[in-house]
Amino acid sequence: MDMTSNMQAAHTAATNAESYRRAGRIKVLVIAASFVGLLLLAGSVAITGISETSLGTLFAVVVEKLTFGAVAASVDQQQARVLLHLRLPRVVMAMIAGASLSFAGVLMQAITRNPLVSPYTIGVSSAAAFGASIAIMFGVGFSAAGLYFVPLTAFLFAFGCAILVFSMAWLRGMGGQTMILTGIALMYLFSAMTAAVQFVATQEQLARVVHWTFGSLNGIRWDAVGVAAIAMAVALPLAQLKAWQFNALTTAGDDVARSLGIDVAVLRGLAVFLSVTVSAVVISFTGVIGFVGLIGPHVARLLIGADHRYLLPFSCICGAVLLLLADTLGRIAFSPTVIPVGIVVAFVGVPVFLHLVLSRRSEYFS
Repeated sequence: MDMTSNMQAAHTAATNAESYRRAGRIKVLVIAASFVGLLLLAGSVAITGISETSLGTLFAVVVEKLTFGAVAASVDQQQARVLLHLRLPRVVMAMIAGASLSFAGVLMQAITRNPLVSPYTIGVSSAAAFGASIAIMFGVGFSAAGLYFVPLTAFLFAFGCAILVFSMAWLRGMGGQTMILTGIALMYLFSAMTAAVQFVATQEQLARVVHWTFGSLNGIRWDAVGVAAIAMAVALPLAQLKAWQFNALTTAGDDVARSLGIDVAVLRGLAVFLSVTVSAVVISFTGVIGFVGLIGPHVARLLIGADHRYLLPFSCICGAVLLLLADTLGRIAFSPTVIPVGIVVAFVGVPVFLHLVLSRRSEYFS
Protein backbone atom coordinates (compact mmCIF):
# COMPACT_ATOMS: atom_id res chain seq x y z
CA MET A 1 0.00 0.00 0.00
CA ASP A 2 2.81 2.41 0.90
CA MET A 3 4.58 1.64 -2.36
CA THR A 4 1.38 2.27 -4.32
CA SER A 5 0.79 5.56 -2.52
CA ASN A 6 4.37 6.67 -3.17
CA MET A 7 4.03 5.84 -6.85
CA GLN A 8 0.78 7.78 -7.09
CA ALA A 9 2.33 10.74 -5.30
CA ALA A 10 5.34 10.66 -7.62
CA HIS A 11 3.07 10.46 -10.66
CA THR A 12 0.98 13.38 -9.41
CA ALA A 13 4.08 15.44 -8.75
CA ALA A 14 5.45 14.70 -12.22
CA THR A 15 2.10 15.59 -13.80
CA ASN A 16 1.94 18.86 -11.89
CA ALA A 17 5.51 19.71 -12.85
CA GLU A 18 4.78 19.05 -16.53
CA SER A 19 1.62 21.17 -16.37
CA TYR A 20 3.61 23.95 -14.72
CA ARG A 21 6.26 23.84 -17.44
CA ARG A 22 3.60 23.81 -20.16
CA ALA A 23 1.90 26.85 -18.64
CA GLY A 24 5.26 28.60 -18.52
CA ARG A 25 5.90 27.90 -22.20
CA ILE A 26 2.47 29.24 -23.09
CA LYS A 27 3.14 32.43 -21.15
CA VAL A 28 6.47 32.91 -22.93
CA LEU A 29 4.68 32.55 -26.27
CA VAL A 30 2.05 35.05 -25.17
CA ILE A 31 4.75 37.54 -24.22
CA ALA A 32 6.57 37.05 -27.54
CA ALA A 33 3.36 37.40 -29.57
CA SER A 34 2.38 40.50 -27.58
CA PHE A 35 5.77 42.07 -28.25
CA VAL A 36 5.40 41.48 -31.99
CA GLY A 37 1.91 42.97 -31.81
CA LEU A 38 3.32 46.00 -30.01
CA LEU A 39 5.86 46.57 -32.78
CA LEU A 40 3.15 46.30 -35.44
CA LEU A 41 0.99 48.75 -33.49
CA ALA A 42 3.92 51.15 -33.20
CA GLY A 43 4.50 50.96 -36.94
CA SER A 44 0.87 51.71 -37.74
CA VAL A 45 0.83 54.60 -35.25
CA ALA A 46 4.02 56.08 -36.72
CA ILE A 47 2.45 56.42 -40.17
CA THR A 48 -0.83 57.85 -38.84
CA GLY A 49 -1.38 61.59 -38.75
CA ILE A 50 -2.09 64.68 -40.82
CA SER A 51 0.68 63.73 -43.24
CA GLU A 52 0.00 60.10 -44.16
CA THR A 53 2.92 57.82 -45.02
CA SER A 54 3.22 54.12 -45.74
CA LEU A 55 4.72 51.18 -43.90
CA GLY A 56 7.11 50.75 -46.82
CA THR A 57 8.42 54.29 -46.34
CA LEU A 58 8.78 53.72 -42.60
CA PHE A 59 10.63 50.45 -43.15
CA ALA A 60 12.97 52.03 -45.70
CA VAL A 61 13.80 54.97 -43.42
CA VAL A 62 14.45 52.72 -40.43
CA VAL A 63 16.67 50.36 -42.42
CA GLU A 64 18.68 53.28 -43.81
CA LYS A 65 19.33 54.65 -40.34
CA LEU A 66 20.11 51.27 -38.78
CA THR A 67 22.66 50.57 -41.52
CA PHE A 68 24.10 54.11 -41.18
CA GLY A 69 23.26 54.89 -44.79
CA ALA A 70 24.75 51.70 -46.26
CA VAL A 71 21.28 50.86 -47.59
CA ALA A 72 19.99 54.05 -49.19
CA ALA A 73 16.23 54.67 -49.11
CA SER A 74 14.65 56.27 -52.16
CA VAL A 75 11.83 58.03 -50.32
CA ASP A 76 10.46 61.52 -50.12
CA GLN A 77 12.82 63.50 -47.91
CA GLN A 78 10.02 65.51 -46.36
CA GLN A 79 8.28 62.33 -45.25
CA ALA A 80 11.60 60.95 -44.00
CA ARG A 81 12.19 64.04 -41.85
CA VAL A 82 8.67 63.87 -40.42
CA LEU A 83 9.16 60.22 -39.50
CA LEU A 84 12.67 60.59 -38.10
CA HIS A 85 12.33 63.80 -36.13
CA LEU A 86 8.62 63.95 -35.20
CA ARG A 87 6.80 60.64 -35.38
CA LEU A 88 9.38 58.02 -34.43
CA PRO A 89 10.84 59.76 -31.34
CA ARG A 90 7.31 60.27 -30.04
CA VAL A 91 6.24 56.68 -30.71
CA VAL A 92 9.39 55.12 -29.24
CA MET A 93 9.21 57.37 -26.17
CA ALA A 94 5.55 56.44 -25.68
CA MET A 95 6.51 52.77 -25.61
CA ILE A 96 9.50 53.26 -23.31
CA ALA A 97 7.60 55.59 -20.97
CA GLY A 98 4.62 53.27 -20.74
CA ALA A 99 6.86 50.26 -20.15
CA SER A 100 8.91 52.09 -17.52
CA LEU A 101 5.91 53.35 -15.54
CA SER A 102 4.16 49.98 -15.61
CA PHE A 103 7.37 48.19 -14.63
CA ALA A 104 7.85 50.59 -11.74
CA GLY A 105 4.28 49.96 -10.66
CA VAL A 106 4.84 46.20 -10.50
CA LEU A 107 7.89 46.64 -8.28
CA MET A 108 6.15 49.05 -5.91
CA GLN A 109 3.12 46.77 -5.62
CA ALA A 110 5.38 43.79 -4.95
CA ILE A 111 7.40 45.30 -2.11
CA THR A 112 4.35 46.85 -0.42
CA ARG A 113 2.06 43.85 -1.13
CA ASN A 114 -0.57 46.38 -2.11
CA PRO A 115 -2.11 46.33 -5.62
CA LEU A 116 -3.28 49.94 -5.29
CA VAL A 117 0.23 51.39 -5.07
CA SER A 118 2.14 53.04 -7.90
CA PRO A 119 5.48 54.90 -8.09
CA TYR A 120 3.61 58.15 -7.63
CA THR A 121 2.25 56.99 -4.27
CA ILE A 122 5.57 57.78 -2.63
CA GLY A 123 5.48 61.35 -3.90
CA VAL A 124 7.79 61.06 -6.92
CA SER A 125 5.49 62.90 -9.32
CA SER A 126 4.69 65.70 -6.86
CA ALA A 127 8.39 66.20 -6.12
CA ALA A 128 9.21 66.27 -9.84
CA ALA A 129 6.44 68.81 -10.45
CA PHE A 130 7.81 71.02 -7.68
CA GLY A 131 11.34 70.74 -9.07
CA ALA A 132 10.15 71.65 -12.55
CA SER A 133 8.10 74.53 -11.16
CA ILE A 134 11.00 76.20 -9.36
CA ALA A 135 13.30 75.55 -12.33
CA ILE A 136 10.81 77.27 -14.65
CA MET A 137 10.11 80.17 -12.32
CA PHE A 138 13.29 80.90 -10.42
CA GLY A 139 15.94 79.32 -12.60
CA VAL A 140 17.15 77.15 -9.73
CA GLY A 141 19.02 74.20 -11.21
CA PHE A 142 21.97 73.45 -13.40
CA SER A 143 22.01 76.21 -15.96
CA ALA A 144 24.82 74.50 -17.86
CA ALA A 145 22.38 71.71 -18.71
CA GLY A 146 20.79 73.76 -21.48
CA LEU A 147 17.76 71.90 -22.80
CA TYR A 148 18.02 69.54 -19.83
CA PHE A 149 17.61 72.37 -17.34
CA VAL A 150 14.01 71.59 -16.29
CA PRO A 151 14.20 67.78 -16.72
CA LEU A 152 17.37 67.50 -14.65
CA THR A 153 15.96 69.59 -11.82
CA ALA A 154 12.72 67.58 -11.87
CA PHE A 155 14.69 64.33 -11.77
CA LEU A 156 16.81 65.45 -8.82
CA PHE A 157 13.76 66.43 -6.78
CA ALA A 158 11.96 63.18 -7.64
CA PHE A 159 14.96 61.09 -6.69
CA GLY A 160 15.55 63.11 -3.55
CA CYS A 161 11.95 62.53 -2.47
CA ALA A 162 12.35 58.79 -2.97
CA ILE A 163 15.56 58.74 -0.93
CA LEU A 164 13.78 60.64 1.85
CA VAL A 165 10.86 58.17 1.86
CA PHE A 166 13.20 55.21 1.81
CA SER A 167 15.32 56.59 4.65
CA MET A 168 12.34 57.33 6.86
CA ALA A 169 10.83 53.92 6.18
CA TRP A 170 14.17 52.25 6.93
CA LEU A 171 14.37 54.04 10.27
CA ARG A 172 10.92 52.68 11.07
CA GLY A 173 11.79 49.12 10.04
CA MET A 174 11.31 49.13 6.24
CA GLY A 175 7.61 48.28 6.40
CA GLY A 176 5.62 48.66 3.20
CA GLN A 177 2.84 50.55 4.96
CA THR A 178 5.36 53.00 6.41
CA MET A 179 6.63 53.76 2.91
CA ILE A 180 3.09 54.38 1.64
CA LEU A 181 2.12 56.68 4.50
CA THR A 182 5.38 58.62 4.32
CA GLY A 183 5.06 58.97 0.55
CA ILE A 184 1.47 60.23 0.79
CA ALA A 185 2.50 62.85 3.36
CA LEU A 186 5.34 64.08 1.13
CA MET A 187 3.06 64.03 -1.90
CA TYR A 188 0.72 66.50 -0.23
CA LEU A 189 3.65 68.60 0.94
CA PHE A 190 5.19 68.92 -2.53
CA SER A 191 1.76 69.54 -4.07
CA ALA A 192 1.23 72.41 -1.63
CA MET A 193 4.65 73.88 -2.43
CA THR A 194 3.95 73.60 -6.17
CA ALA A 195 0.65 75.42 -5.66
CA ALA A 196 2.50 78.14 -3.73
CA VAL A 197 4.93 78.57 -6.61
CA GLN A 198 2.05 78.79 -9.09
CA PHE A 199 0.32 81.36 -6.90
CA VAL A 200 3.16 83.85 -7.29
CA ALA A 201 4.11 82.96 -10.87
CA THR A 202 3.56 85.20 -13.86
CA GLN A 203 1.08 84.23 -16.57
CA GLU A 204 3.83 82.90 -18.83
CA GLN A 205 5.50 80.95 -16.04
CA LEU A 206 2.17 79.57 -14.85
CA ALA A 207 1.31 78.37 -18.35
CA ARG A 208 4.63 76.52 -18.64
CA VAL A 209 4.27 74.90 -15.23
CA VAL A 210 0.69 73.79 -15.85
CA HIS A 211 1.58 72.41 -19.29
CA TRP A 212 4.43 70.42 -17.75
CA THR A 213 2.14 68.91 -15.12
CA PHE A 214 -0.29 67.76 -17.84
CA GLY A 215 2.23 65.24 -19.17
CA SER A 216 3.00 65.39 -22.87
CA LEU A 217 5.14 63.75 -25.53
CA ASN A 218 5.31 66.86 -27.70
CA GLY A 219 8.80 67.82 -28.80
CA ILE A 220 10.46 64.60 -27.60
CA ARG A 221 14.02 64.31 -28.94
CA TRP A 222 16.10 61.22 -29.65
CA ASP A 223 18.55 62.02 -26.87
CA ALA A 224 15.72 61.91 -24.32
CA VAL A 225 14.58 58.61 -25.79
CA GLY A 226 18.10 57.26 -25.44
CA VAL A 227 18.38 58.20 -21.77
CA ALA A 228 15.04 56.59 -20.93
CA ALA A 229 15.91 53.48 -22.95
CA ILE A 230 19.24 53.02 -21.17
CA ALA A 231 17.60 53.32 -17.76
CA MET A 232 15.03 50.69 -18.68
CA ALA A 233 17.58 48.39 -20.31
CA VAL A 234 19.54 48.29 -17.04
CA ALA A 235 16.58 48.11 -14.64
CA LEU A 236 14.53 45.31 -16.22
CA PRO A 237 17.25 42.61 -16.23
CA LEU A 238 18.22 43.46 -12.64
CA ALA A 239 14.62 43.10 -11.49
CA GLN A 240 14.17 39.93 -13.54
CA LEU A 241 17.02 38.29 -11.64
CA LYS A 242 15.06 38.84 -8.42
CA ALA A 243 11.73 37.54 -9.78
CA TRP A 244 11.63 34.52 -7.45
CA GLN A 245 12.32 36.73 -4.45
CA PHE A 246 9.49 39.06 -5.42
CA ASN A 247 7.22 36.02 -5.72
CA ALA A 248 8.14 34.88 -2.22
CA LEU A 249 7.63 38.35 -0.76
CA THR A 250 4.24 38.99 -2.37
CA THR A 251 2.75 35.55 -1.72
CA ALA A 252 4.14 34.72 1.73
CA GLY A 253 5.16 38.00 3.36
CA ASP A 254 8.29 39.31 5.04
CA ASP A 255 8.74 36.57 7.66
CA VAL A 256 8.55 33.65 5.23
CA ALA A 257 10.79 35.50 2.76
CA ARG A 258 13.41 35.95 5.48
CA SER A 259 13.15 32.28 6.40
CA LEU A 260 14.03 31.48 2.78
CA GLY A 261 17.22 33.51 3.08
CA ILE A 262 15.97 36.66 1.37
CA ASP A 263 17.24 39.96 2.70
CA VAL A 264 13.93 41.82 2.56
CA ALA A 265 15.45 45.22 3.33
CA VAL A 266 17.95 44.91 0.47
CA LEU A 267 15.23 43.64 -1.89
CA ARG A 268 12.97 46.57 -1.04
CA GLY A 269 15.85 49.00 -1.43
CA LEU A 270 16.71 47.62 -4.87
CA ALA A 271 13.07 47.72 -5.97
CA VAL A 272 12.62 51.31 -4.80
CA PHE A 273 15.84 52.38 -6.51
CA LEU A 274 14.93 50.75 -9.84
CA SER A 275 11.31 51.89 -9.87
CA VAL A 276 12.12 55.45 -8.88
CA THR A 277 14.99 55.71 -11.36
CA VAL A 278 13.00 54.63 -14.42
CA SER A 279 9.88 56.60 -13.46
CA ALA A 280 11.82 59.75 -12.54
CA VAL A 281 13.75 59.63 -15.82
CA VAL A 282 10.49 59.35 -17.76
CA ILE A 283 8.54 62.08 -15.99
CA SER A 284 11.51 64.44 -16.07
CA PHE A 285 11.16 64.49 -19.88
CA THR A 286 7.42 63.97 -20.33
CA GLY A 287 5.92 65.61 -17.27
CA VAL A 288 3.47 63.89 -14.95
CA ILE A 289 1.70 60.94 -16.60
CA GLY A 290 -0.48 59.14 -14.09
CA PHE A 291 -2.39 55.86 -13.95
CA VAL A 292 -0.06 53.90 -16.28
CA GLY A 293 1.90 52.62 -13.29
CA LEU A 294 -1.35 51.54 -11.70
CA ILE A 295 -3.39 50.13 -14.60
CA GLY A 296 -0.56 48.46 -16.54
CA PRO A 297 0.33 46.01 -13.73
CA HIS A 298 -3.35 45.23 -13.08
CA VAL A 299 -4.05 44.38 -16.71
CA ALA A 300 -0.88 42.31 -16.98
CA ARG A 301 -1.65 40.44 -13.76
CA LEU A 302 -5.17 39.62 -14.91
CA LEU A 303 -3.94 38.31 -18.27
CA ILE A 304 -0.79 36.41 -17.33
CA GLY A 305 -0.86 35.87 -13.58
CA ALA A 306 1.19 37.09 -10.64
CA ASP A 307 4.44 35.19 -11.31
CA HIS A 308 7.01 37.98 -11.62
CA ARG A 309 9.12 36.01 -14.09
CA TYR A 310 6.38 36.69 -16.65
CA LEU A 311 4.62 39.63 -15.01
CA LEU A 312 7.60 41.99 -15.23
CA PRO A 313 8.13 41.81 -19.03
CA PHE A 314 4.43 41.50 -19.83
CA SER A 315 3.56 44.53 -17.71
CA CYS A 316 6.07 46.52 -19.76
CA ILE A 317 4.22 45.54 -22.92
CA CYS A 318 0.83 46.40 -21.42
CA GLY A 319 2.05 49.81 -20.27
CA ALA A 320 3.61 50.51 -23.66
CA VAL A 321 0.39 49.63 -25.48
CA LEU A 322 -1.70 51.73 -23.10
CA LEU A 323 0.41 54.87 -23.45
CA LEU A 324 0.86 54.44 -27.19
CA LEU A 325 -2.90 54.19 -27.74
CA ALA A 326 -3.58 57.11 -25.40
CA ASP A 327 -1.07 59.34 -27.19
CA THR A 328 -2.47 58.36 -30.59
CA LEU A 329 -5.99 59.17 -29.44
CA GLY A 330 -4.80 62.54 -28.15
CA ARG A 331 -3.15 63.30 -31.51
CA ILE A 332 -6.00 62.40 -33.85
CA ALA A 333 -9.21 62.85 -31.84
CA PHE A 334 -9.31 66.64 -32.21
CA SER A 335 -6.67 67.09 -34.92
CA PRO A 336 -4.87 69.43 -35.46
CA THR A 337 -5.20 70.16 -31.73
CA VAL A 338 -3.06 67.72 -29.71
CA ILE A 339 -4.37 66.74 -26.28
CA PRO A 340 -1.56 65.99 -23.77
CA VAL A 341 -1.24 62.28 -23.16
CA GLY A 342 -1.50 62.75 -19.39
CA ILE A 343 -5.06 64.03 -19.80
CA VAL A 344 -6.06 61.21 -22.15
CA VAL A 345 -4.61 58.55 -19.84
CA ALA A 346 -6.58 59.98 -16.92
CA PHE A 347 -9.86 59.98 -18.87
CA VAL A 348 -9.30 56.43 -20.10
CA GLY A 349 -7.58 55.14 -16.99
CA VAL A 350 -10.11 56.09 -14.33
CA PRO A 351 -13.04 54.07 -15.80
CA VAL A 352 -10.78 51.12 -16.53
CA PHE A 353 -9.33 51.17 -13.05
CA LEU A 354 -12.76 51.44 -11.40
CA HIS A 355 -13.96 48.52 -13.50
CA LEU A 356 -10.98 46.42 -12.42
CA VAL A 357 -11.49 47.26 -8.76
CA LEU A 358 -15.24 46.66 -8.76
CA SER A 359 -15.24 43.52 -10.91
CA ARG A 360 -12.38 41.53 -9.38
CA ARG A 361 -13.52 38.53 -7.33
CA SER A 362 -10.43 38.08 -5.19
CA GLU A 363 -7.43 39.99 -4.00
CA TYR A 364 -4.34 39.88 -6.16
CA PHE A 365 -2.07 39.34 -3.19
CA SER A 366 -3.36 36.81 -0.69
